[in-house]
Amino acid sequence: MSISRRSLLGAIAVAAMSGCSQGDDGRRELRLATGLAGGPYRPLGDRLAEELRRAGVRTRVMGTAASVQNLTMMTDGRADAGFALADSAADAVRVRHQPVTALARMYMNYVHLVVPATSGVTEVRQLSGRAVSIGVEGSGTAVTATRVLAAAGLERPPRAVRLNLDTSVEALLRGRIEAFFWSGGVPTPALAARDDLRLLPLEPLVPVLRRAYGPVYEHASVPAGAYGGATSVPTVGTPSYLMCRASLPDDLAYTITETLFLARDRLQAPSAPGGRLDERYAIGTGTVPLHPGAARYYRSVYG
Repeated sequence: MSISRRSLLGAIAVAAMSGCSQGDDGRRELRLATGLAGGPYRPLGDRLAEELRRAGVRTRVMGTAASVQNLTMMTDGRADAGFALADSAADAVRVRHQPVTALARMYMNYVHLVVPATSGVTEVRQLSGRAVSIGVEGSGTAVTATRVLAAAGLERPPRAVRLNLDTSVEALLRGRIEAFFWSGGVPTPALAARDDLRLLPLEPLVPVLRRAYGPVYEHASVPAGAYGGATSVPTVGTPSYLMCRASLPDDLAYTITETLFLARDRLQAPSAPGGRLDERYAIGTGTVPLHPGAARYYRSVYG
């Protein structure tokens, strides 16, 4: 980016920041809600924040439980932008009528249902009555996991516990739970180096989920070798969105969206469909409307 262009972006951003919170020194700042340690949202948010600061947008990153909490924080004014899974975002807009909008569809998340490599469990229905971690309260993983388990039609509901990713791995290997859910890019670093875990296939549940909740769920496949396995694992996919509060100033939404694409090679989004951001992929946010400032950016790209 040329100096003159960066200066122009900075001037626009400063003017737009009147709609954001004040920092300790009284300057306006954008509050970006991310996710848990070990997941993709936290490092992706850190990198995006650095790029926004370069563009003149003072940005504060906030670690959270991710999707549901992020959407709640944008709704009640504690956050200005943040990441969320598509199913959680669609619920926020269609069911709870929360004042949030999308800036971009970022990349595909894959639902991981993880068991020990030595487990005799080969399909989700065998988890009837067993202890399963569905993710922490306020996470998109917990929303998706609850729906997947309901769609599977288990004879008895599992004994659901709510653990983060790292604690889920530990609990699984110590025998305190028999499976755990995780929704993230592929490969998820916390799982990639392990040979003592195995994924269960979930793809047959996609039609059931789509009938109940619409196209926020997609057919997806964890590639062979992503976690050491010799074959791919068909599963459920759901995109991640970069969201913002509906009242975010248009010029600031435009600047965030533009910065997102100018910096896409440095953001290192998960290596999944959409991992290298593409404007044609990014506008596909389904029932979640694009913010007018983001829509203006995409129109400027398409002409």
